[in-house]
Amino acid sequence: MSAATFAPGPTPDTVKTAEGKVLHPPAGWVLLPPGDAALTRRVKAGGEYWLVQEKKGRKTFSRGVWAEAAVIEKLKKELESERDTESYRKKRAADTRRRAEKQTEYVEDFQQAVVAFLDFHSRHAALARELAGRVTALATPVGSGTVARTERIPIEKRAEAAVIAWLRHQTTGYDDMVIPRVRGKRREVRRMLARRSKELLERYRRGELPDEDCPLQRALED
Repeated sequence: MSAATFAPGPTPDTVKTAEGKVLHPPAGWVLLPPGDAALTRRVKAGGEYWLVQEKKGRKTFSRGVWAEAAVIEKLKKELESERDTESYRKKRAADTRRRAEKQTEYVEDFQQAVVAFLDFHSRHAALARELAGRVTALATPVGSGTVARTERIPIEKRAEAAVIAWLRHQTTGYDDMVIPRVRGKRREVRRMLARRSKELLERYRRGELPDEDCPLQRALED
């Protein structure tokens, strides 16, 4: 089995090497779009293929797999036959239930972690629950791509990062800032805003009464 990885080419029927060379896939090949993980795995295991990936920032996105059309069609029909059975449908239903239960449990655990990170004074307990709910609703959906969905760091760190991100977008002018395209400048701005957000949280942890113009109060009223 032979495989290679390329970037998308300038046209839909081309790919590009790391050196920038544009190539056409072999005759008789077609592009299998991303979306059906089971079929993609079988195509990769079934013979020669070209994997197309596109990097945007720190993330890499699949743009599909080029392989022989006959191989893709054969494997697709085999998979469709397997899926058109009662046992497969029952397995899928059970898997769906398990994922839903796991997601529900994770959302509850994450919201508790957010409340624990906030650690507001008892007089602000209701506000802490409201803020935790807002952060959790935004951060935990499957496929959201947020830090809350990664397992590389402990849930406590995920909760902290999600709160700081929510505050950055909801209580500062970050989204409207014109930040110079200078290496490290955006990171510097985010660190500065994170310090402000942490100072804001500390006031609630001490039990201070919010100012009339408190950005957190305004954000939660929206």
